[in-house]
Amino acid sequence: MLRAMQSFSKPLIYLASASPRRSALLAQVGIPHTVAPVDIDESIHSGEKPEGYVRRLASEKAQALWERLDASARLPVLAADTSVAVDEHILGKPQDENDEIRILGRLSGRTHRVYTAIALKNSESCRTQVSLSEVTFRVLSESEMRTYWRTGEPADKAGGYAVQGYAALFIERISGSFSGIMGLPLFETGELLKSIGWSLGSRLEGAE
Repeated sequence: MLRAMQSFSKPLIYLASASPRRSALLAQVGIPHTVAPVDIDESIHSGEKPEGYVRRLASEKAQALWERLDASARLPVLAADTSVAVDEHILGKPQDENDEIRILGRLSGRTHRVYTAIALKNSESCRTQVSLSEVTFRVLSESEMRTYWRTGEPADKAGGYAVQGYAALFIERISGSFSGIMGLPLFETGELLKSIGWSLGSRLEGAE
């Protein structure tokens, strides 16, 4: 199902995501876009590693939206997928409070990896890039984990936390891309958008 949610007067791309964080990150660096989420099967294939998983899902999301667009209305499609992994094991999103305790228990007192893939699909190709970051949590008590769940913040988040929210209180160190951990690595996004002619300079010239 295609659900357009937000658009600019002259969008550069479609964003195949319902995430308000991803849309806000694009807006932060002046990339005009139309939000048009798609739903796909996000099941993990047998033996699939985190990097391959996020790269595949980002590509499939971009392709799914591209195929739903009328040929006359097509713009490049940007899609993304984020996963949190410990020892190459993808943790997913918490299903309920007990699942949140299980996930945060895996993250407590150790370093984990956050993989975010982006895909840019147009009539010529589908290009992908992957951002890899490492996040270290301090040791968490069960009381803290349960309190965090009850804020409502982690319910739809990969790995059961939001780096830009209350969970910042749990994080000792970050190595990598803050925006990538949020769900859309802006460096890699900018590099891909260069292939369709976008740059910060063109954005600033258009604003004059």
